[in-house]
Amino acid sequence: MHGPASYRVGEFDVAVVSDGYFKLDGGAVFGLVPRVMWERVVGSQNIDAEHRVELGLNCLVVRRGADVLLIETGMGAKLTGAMRDRIFPGDYGHLLEALAALGVAPADVTAVANTHLHADHCGWNTSRQGEELVPTFPRARYFIQAGEYESASHPNDRTRATYLAENFAPLETSGQLELVSGEREIIPGVHFLPTPGHTLDHASVVLSSGGETAIYIGDVAHHAVQVERPAWIAAFDVLPLVSLETKKALSERALREHALLFCAHNAFPGAGRLTERDGKRVFVAE
Repeated sequence: MHGPASYRVGEFDVAVVSDGYFKLDGGAVFGLVPRVMWERVVGSQNIDAEHRVELGLNCLVVRRGADVLLIETGMGAKLTGAMRDRIFPGDYGHLLEALAALGVAPADVTAVANTHLHADHCGWNTSRQGEELVPTFPRARYFIQAGEYESASHPNDRTRATYLAENFAPLETSGQLELVSGEREIIPGVHFLPTPGHTLDHASVVLSSGGETAIYIGDVAHHAVQVERPAWIAAFDVLPLVSLETKKALSERALREHALLFCAHNAFPGAGRLTERDGKRVFVAE
């Protein structure tokens, strides 16, 4: 398990904490990009015998004053059987340990934000308490885009395997669910930013303080190379051409504001900045 990686963004104390990692088919992660190209980026040593690549489960803790915001909650610890062994293989379920290493208990978290509700981004939203499913963070308001919640609550044949009601339905029952439409301030200085493409209502999270900017990009990109090269689009993106335009706009903003980017699925801690070298855009890890 990785220990927290700490950063400062203006007045915000920011830490990346890991729920672990899981594996997905490399061809799905990189879509139409031929394996001979994406394998050079990932490295053959990071591809298993079934052509799967490891994806980090990087979550973000943002603290200022009494506010403790958790962005994403990883895969969680509820999956069992074939769902864990074959559909979502990996080593995960470590978020609460990572938070404890940061000195944060579940009851300390005052807000949770999910960029979207795929299983690898909201697994620790809830936990099993005996036979009951309850919110993991008892004092938190859970911020989710209203359109995303609607899509997750009524999955189609393609999305049914990743929109798991156990990860979000109990939030409505507990009264902790806060649905958001479009751009919205979550806590002072932290905003939801609609970034559609991966899902129709996917949203990134922007931190602004003291003239500094950081952006947790969620699944705008599954690998930082997809920020460098916007045309590298994951097969998971339901609106690939929208995703292309979203990545272009986000990349322009990241360059313009010298923003610190947090990538959910890069190798831990997944933080870096986009820069230009010899006319090419390069993600430089921090």
